[in-house]
Amino acid sequence: MSQKNRLRDPDQAAGLIAEILKQGRLILLLLRDGRVPIWPKLIIPAILAYILWPIDLLPDPILGLGQLDDVAVLVIGLKVFLELCPAHVVREYLDDLSSVVDGSYRVVKEERDQEATRPQALTEADERPSAEELPAGSVER
Repeated sequence: MSQKNRLRDPDQAAGLIAEILKQGRLILLLLRDGRVPIWPKLIIPAILAYILWPIDLLPDPILGLGQLDDVAVLVIGLKVFLELCPAHVVREYLDDLSSVVDGSYRVVKEERDQEATRPQALTEADERPSAEELPAGSVER
């Protein structure tokens, strides 16, 4: 993959990082949940023990290949953990992690600076356009 292609789509890289973080949060939530049986939870310490254990399938001094088995055990172990957890519990947490809260965006620091310089007679209602005055599809900031 060339340097141009990597820099062209930062949203894809951000999406990958967000997905990794989401899966990490999901695993932590499942580890704490009492509805998940103990035996799937034992997979996580087994993964960590394998990664930290000095004896590997492929020796670590072989640069790159030595870490490959550790990464494979980590990825496969986490996938098996998620598959062995009760599906309804995993779905519940995924729905919670994927939900989006509607709201508006505002920068507090800029508002404080503007409040210090604007006349006292203006109110917030005077500054903001009503929903009817906004163009379709625009987002109020």
